[in-house]
Amino acid sequence: MTQVAATPNSSRLVTALSEAPWLTRERARAYAGIFLVMSLAGLAVWVALSSGGLDRLGKPLGADFIIFWTGSSMALSGHGAQVYDVAVHHAAQSRLFHRDVGYFPFLYPPIYLLVCLPLALMPYFVALAAWLAVTGLAYWRVARAWLGERFGLLPIVAFPAVLVNVGHGQNGFLTTALFGGATLLLNRRPIVAGILFGCMAYKPQLGLVIPLALMAAGRWKTIAAAAATVLVLAGLSVAVFGPDTWRAFLAISPLARAVLDQGLVAYPKLQSAFAAVRLLHGGLGLAYGIQIAVTLAACAGLVLLQRRSFRGGAEGPAMVTAALLASPYLLDYDLVLLAIPLAWMAREGVRTGFRPWEKVTLLAAFVLPIASRSIASSLGLPLAPLVIGALYVLVLRRGLEPAQASGGRPVRPLSGAPETL
Repeated sequence: MTQVAATPNSSRLVTALSEAPWLTRERARAYAGIFLVMSLAGLAVWVALSSGGLDRLGKPLGADFIIFWTGSSMALSGHGAQVYDVAVHHAAQSRLFHRDVGYFPFLYPPIYLLVCLPLALMPYFVALAAWLAVTGLAYWRVARAWLGERFGLLPIVAFPAVLVNVGHGQNGFLTTALFGGATLLLNRRPIVAGILFGCMAYKPQLGLVIPLALMAAGRWKTIAAAAATVLVLAGLSVAVFGPDTWRAFLAISPLARAVLDQGLVAYPKLQSAFAAVRLLHGGLGLAYGIQIAVTLAACAGLVLLQRRSFRGGAEGPAMVTAALLASPYLLDYDLVLLAIPLAWMAREGVRTGFRPWEKVTLLAAFVLPIASRSIASSLGLPLAPLVIGALYVLVLRRGLEPAQASGGRPVRPLSGAPETL
């Protein structure tokens, strides 16, 4: 059988991608700086072109924040259960801007109303600014702890997911602060880590892999603290808003399933394997089947990591990346969570040298939040599951390196989490 030798040009291309010698630290900083300036300029123009708090598309500035503010207003007036009444909640959103701005449903459990409760004590735009500032500060502190101070502030604030989250007025900063903070504290403060995990109960779709990951690592104190926190928050929400709020939440829960099954949120907006199959015109059964397979593969990776490198430095970044892969309901503002594996991989790459394909994958994951939706909408190409999956494989590869080097014997982890938060 005749073998076709690779041409010099194809060999150089593979080298350029796998080793990425062109992606130097200086260029990476320059690219990040350029993107940050462009993002700030674009955001300023978008706000300047708005009118009456509505953007050029007729949507509220901070878009999804209207969900949280109106939910807070209704809860403060003693009508927490009506947050889950589509007609009443829709009317509240329309009154805020004196026109119908579309409907943004509140699909979070009542636990999240505890987080939103103070927001309507301030005017809408003051509350939006305060929300983004407080949660953004929490995100910055956690991301800096994972990345290390030697990299500076630029890569943290220039990460495109930051712009996406700000534009949506969403909770990606808060989710990343809780998840990243919890994984950061697993070794030193397991109970605090469990409390932070428990506080993530407002977004259960991102917590699918957490119990398995903690059990595989034998982190029973963290599991107990997380379970207790969820129970306390659920009980507190009942005490504050009444049991009818939970009944109303359970009654509207089928709407969350309809969002996936009926495409009520356009599939290009979703970043999951499920949405990728639907975007490529795959059937509903196939989409769920592929999503289950991806979830099981992500879980298997977490178990393998613990068996080969028990409680190693990759534990947190792997858990975060697996959580993104496992969720069928994943939006681009949730990709702020990629800051955790990106920060760890970048720090380890600088410390020990970058392995093949790492730099180009980090670059792809870095730009993913700003590019994935537009590419999926215009070209019908769902890139997010592929990029996140590639990043997960590389995180696992680094995490397994110590065990491989020692023939599978327990060894000192490649790198622990940073020591300060």
